[in-house]
Amino acid sequence: MKSAVIVFPGSNREGDVARALAQAGSKVEKVWHAETELPSGTDLVVLPGGFSYGDYLRCGAIAGRATVMDAVRAHAARGGLVLGICNGFQILCESGLLPGILMRNANLKFICHRQFLRVERTDTAFTRAYDKGQAIDVCVAHGEGNYTADAETLNRLEGEGLVAFRYSDERGQVTTNANRNGSMNSIAGIYSETLNVLGMMPHPENLIEDLIGGTDGRGLFDSLVSSVARAA
Repeated sequence: MKSAVIVFPGSNREGDVARALAQAGSKVEKVWHAETELPSGTDLVVLPGGFSYGDYLRCGAIAGRATVMDAVRAHAARGGLVLGICNGFQILCESGLLPGILMRNANLKFICHRQFLRVERTDTAFTRAYDKGQAIDVCVAHGEGNYTADAETLNRLEGEGLVAFRYSDERGQVTTNANRNGSMNSIAGIYSETLNVLGMMPHPENLIEDLIGGTDGRGLFDSLVSSVARAA
């Protein structure tokens, strides 16, 4: 498997996600935002977390219009895998690859803490290593993670099973207290209609080793690598 991690001015999680992918068995290449093409043979494109362009205008708004995003959209249209984490999720929404928008957290404060997510489905390239309904322990670190969409979009996401993760407690129960940023329907991540694009606010790359407190995030990267190997 070959992964391309896109780097924008202000990205700061590209090293973490590249390490998680390499640990899972992927070859990884970092790609600067001004490039017009992805590396040959790219299976997965990752838009990492950070503060692209200093979060000016709106989070992800400038990055969503960067030169490299034409290549990312073309990759997704061909069925290629795309993963956006935190700022990457914001970029996916701003670039039109995913619907909705990420707004300021409900309490208008930056939040940074460990967070349980409930896995909504396990028949995708991103989640095969998990169990449906499993509560996985990852991390959040964002000021604009409040997922918001119009009623039609929200109904479509729910009706077509395109919600990937929800904020939950350690038992997988979706509660108001677990949804600290105020996202609609406690949505922490969503898929594209074809299930090959995933955007999520939490950081699975933060918890991939026992040494740093947990390994629940590893399943996402293991899922991706094994899914590509199985399709080869």
